[in-house]
Amino acid sequence: MILTEWFIFFFVLQVIHFLGTWKLYVKAGRQAWEALVPVYNAVILMKIINRPWWWVILLFIPVINVIMLPVLWVETIRSFGKNTTTDTILVIVTLGFYIFYVNYMLDVTYIEDRDLKPRTATGEWVSSILFAVVAATIVHTYFMQPYTIPTGSLERTLLVGDFLFVSKFHYGARTPMTAVSFPMVHDTIPLVRTKSYMSKPQYPYFRLPGFQKIKRNDIVVFSWPIDTVSKFRDRSNLGHYKPIDKKSNYVKRCVGIPGDSLSVVDGYVYINGTKNELPERAQVQFTYTGDTKGSSFNLQNLYDRYRIKAKDPQEFGYNEQSFYIKGMTSEAAAKFKNHPNVSSIKRIVSPKGQKDSNIFPNNGKVNWNSDNFGAIYIPEAGKTVKMDLKSFSLYRRIIEVYEGSELGIDNKLTVNGTQILLNGKPIDSYTFKQDYYWMMGDNRHNSEDSRVWGYVPANHVVGKPVFVWFSWDTNAKGLLNKIRWERMFTTVGGSGQPVSYFKYFLILMAGWIIYGQYRKRKKNA
Repeated sequence: MILTEWFIFFFVLQVIHFLGTWKLYVKAGRQAWEALVPVYNAVILMKIINRPWWWVILLFIPVINVIMLPVLWVETIRSFGKNTTTDTILVIVTLGFYIFYVNYMLDVTYIEDRDLKPRTATGEWVSSILFAVVAATIVHTYFMQPYTIPTGSLERTLLVGDFLFVSKFHYGARTPMTAVSFPMVHDTIPLVRTKSYMSKPQYPYFRLPGFQKIKRNDIVVFSWPIDTVSKFRDRSNLGHYKPIDKKSNYVKRCVGIPGDSLSVVDGYVYINGTKNELPERAQVQFTYTGDTKGSSFNLQNLYDRYRIKAKDPQEFGYNEQSFYIKGMTSEAAAKFKNHPNVSSIKRIVSPKGQKDSNIFPNNGKVNWNSDNFGAIYIPEAGKTVKMDLKSFSLYRRIIEVYEGSELGIDNKLTVNGTQILLNGKPIDSYTFKQDYYWMMGDNRHNSEDSRVWGYVPANHVVGKPVFVWFSWDTNAKGLLNKIRWERMFTTVGGSGQPVSYFKYFLILMAGWIIYGQYRKRKKNA
């Protein structure tokens, strides 16, 4: 929905609220017109139901407002003596329209000093759970979100099984765009495995101010731009429409920022003609193959010394003649070359000029592949590019989708001979409306990233991973061995090897418990 449509929708809601409550406002000692004035009517309603004024703020926070509306419906009728379970069910089932019946058909009396304490233990529990959900949803949506690493595309910086906290405030929290959604989940309700949201209506895109911009080589969580599947990694249901904020979340390294000219040469990224220098913790990996000397490998030794996932056939495989390793650094390969059972080793590189139709822009007309790609320009908001047959395929999805249908604009880019047409009108240039980024995994041959599906729009950015609070290795044996203790409570960014702050956390928790017991004994004394 565009801003004009939302304004009309908001106005209609105010009229509905006025028609359904003005008599109740009068019975509560207020003026009828006070039920009509936007925002002010909500402040007066809080006074009528004897609730704090700041509840009004919750009504303007997406997702939270959906939770708060039923609460206000119930509180309103209870303020006029309708306290039965039947009344509560009716007002919720009718989406608040039961208040019309109370307003016009019943002779109710306003209870000025209504007892706000729940009358039953069940009511107490419901009230506590409700506001715990509200508080958790605010934190989850606007401050910090938990995230799990599902793939090895950023090995060894982030490992499969790492549990992260993703900051929403570093780059500025993206306010929810989906108006009606089940709280505290993403696109699917757990257990029942059904869609957790209604596709319409949609709020306009808005991002709160952040305190830093995305820098080159930052690790970023973002909404997967081409997500059209009903569930993450379920490719059996393609063509499934998903709002931007309900697309599957991906985590990659941002190797190209707006305004960069980017190319990939033999697997290495070049920015504006200069090889990209990655942070100290980053480890670029490739696929290696080679010949053996007819002897078997000590699998545990491979993992301990070379960090090869020897127990995972997708990462490592061998027979008496040859082997392959999917995800190995050049430093580790140099060491592995001296292994007594290795006679030769080489890195797999798709040669320059070899065409891969699965590589962006996915039209089979460019001689690009995952190892030799580009060069391309990464669009920057407000910058203008020439539109010709070459740039047509690079920017078509940007113009039609990211700056078109996803923003409620009907853009159609076509070609007539050598002329580019936008909505049937010839154009020779285009000015971008938002920034774009280029995201790639450090594990170059085990990462589905921008080389496959192209640019990531600024409105798809979710946040910045800042902290690993838990890490689980499914390949290890034994419960205690599966926990990667050295990775618990480590920072994602920074220089040098990650340092675990887990012991300091335990010390802090022990101190807090001891202090709490001390205060309790002192109070009892």
